[in-house]
Amino acid sequence: MEAIMIHPENAEQLKTVKSVLKALKVPFEPQSSTLPDHVKSSIDRGMKQAAQGKTIGLEEFKEKHFLKR
Repeated sequence: MEAIMIHPENAEQLKTVKSVLKALKVPFEPQSSTLPDHVKSSIDRGMKQAAQGKTIGLEEFKEKHFLKR
């Protein structure tokens, strides 16, 4: 049988999906999805840089990280 992965966008959607699955007697396994600490810190750093206006365009990014190697 095929399995599906559901990505609710908020607590209300999660609660509703769980209720529907329980009502239909569909077994499910809740799993928390957390990112590793180094990924979280990279995201935080990037968000702070963006808020400070420290951004670059795609072409500049390509030149900086791919074309000069």
